[in-house]
Amino acid sequence: MRTALVIGTGLIGTSAALALAGRGVDVYLVDHDAERARTAAALGAGTDEEPEGRVDLAVVAVPPAHVATTLADAMRAGVARAYLDVASVKGSPRRDLEALGVDLTAYIGTHPMAGKERSGPLAATADLFEGRPWVLTPTRDTDTEVLNLALELVALCKAVPVVMDADAHDKAVALVSHTPQLISSMVAARLEDADDTAVRLCGQGIRDVTRIAASDPRMWVEILSANPGPVADVLAGVAADLDETVRALRALQSSDESKRQDGAEGIEDVLRRGNAGRVRVPGKHGTAPTAYEIVAVLISDQPGELARIFADAGRAGVNIEDVRIEHATGQQAGLVQLMVDPAAAPLLTAALRERGWSIRQ
Repeated sequence: MRTALVIGTGLIGTSAALALAGRGVDVYLVDHDAERARTAAALGAGTDEEPEGRVDLAVVAVPPAHVATTLADAMRAGVARAYLDVASVKGSPRRDLEALGVDLTAYIGTHPMAGKERSGPLAATADLFEGRPWVLTPTRDTDTEVLNLALELVALCKAVPVVMDADAHDKAVALVSHTPQLISSMVAARLEDADDTAVRLCGQGIRDVTRIAASDPRMWVEILSANPGPVADVLAGVAADLDETVRALRALQSSDESKRQDGAEGIEDVLRRGNAGRVRVPGKHGTAPTAYEIVAVLISDQPGELARIFADAGRAGVNIEDVRIEHATGQQAGLVQLMVDPAAAPLLTAALRERGWSIRQ
């Protein structure tokens, strides 16, 4: 691939453009908001000038509701040899294209499984897709050259290609992406009118659950409008669990011992099923999940503290697999949870204590 046209310079489009441009592809940028295209160009994602001729690949990175018309316009204009979109739903754009009567041999639907709470070109990074799944949904009509160009794009972005049926993809993202967004927002909505005293008690748990609730509502209305049925199906299952959990909690309030026991069993059941589901979430780099041991270190909220603790861990020869920070309420301090291989935890604990760090058990 020598040339590419990115139509839509938001987070995903600009990130793909940055990755392509950084690997020597001549990238052309276009957006209905010319200022966003200029911003992406200023970031090094390509040029907002028009290509002189047909490009190798057109990447359509617009909201799902506009994918089909944008693709149809580009295909009828003959701007590229191959066309793909990166929308988070795949079935409805394909059906819309079929209804518009365009030639689908030059098109493939794709979806990079990456994103952020922030949107727009200024949130984009060239490494956004590295190590992340990138779903490809070819049909029997998809030309081999088009599939190969899509695979080249995925490789240049350092993502991991995953081939799926379009409708199967939409059911999958309803489960692992769209429903979690709604549930995160529902939990965060409980905080809107909560007492200030309660909100001040927020810890890492509520931060983890509500992190994605900071996402752009308008963007998510567009996404969910393109995949409402599968999301509603998953939510119906969640609603059934909620009803049963409420029933179990009410039972725990009963003066009847057998009812309390029944309630406890109901709560334990949903928690155990949650444990079983959590174990299936892929671990680091998409590999099987690994059980890490946590070494908790108290640090002051001062510049350079994190860098110093990582350096000390490096001197001890221990790789930090993951890290979480819980800030102390009302204090300029925090608890850093360093997740490491269980065999390395005693070594790291001893090394950090030797260097003066306060370890919490």
